[in-house]
Amino acid sequence: MHHRRRQTGFTFVELLAAMSVAGVLSGLAWPTFQGALQKSRRADALVALTQAQAAQERWRFNQRSYGSLAQIGVSPTTTGGHYALAVTQADADRYVVQARAIGSQAGDRACRLLRLTVDGAMTTRSSGPDDASLNDAAANRRCWGL
Repeated sequence: MHHRRRQTGFTFVELLAAMSVAGVLSGLAWPTFQGALQKSRRADALVALTQAQAAQERWRFNQRSYGSLAQIGVSPTTTGGHYALAVTQADADRYVVQARAIGSQAGDRACRLLRLTVDGAMTTRSSGPDDASLNDAAANRRCWGL
């Protein structure tokens, strides 16, 4: 009488099927993960823009105009290094500070540029993929987390 020994484990076909299912599931989850990661990195820019705004107001209190990043003592990159900051305009009544996504954050197309404009008592927050095109109100609120 021969007793067959039962083998345990996975066959190659079963392993391929499991890998295929895992690949499809990860492919579906990746964009959601990327979106959440980009949104969390945007907070880095929002904090830096708020700090620049406070520094501009302190500078203006002691000077006759708003200043450059160097004058107001703000770093040209955010703490996390995901955005480059720039003062694109600064005079006696108005300043514009913008945060441009760099590195892996540049993939955040709709919110690649965050711009804070202060003109007298009026503060405007805008966003967009680049300098030339700005987001509509709904996309702008999403970029700024409002």
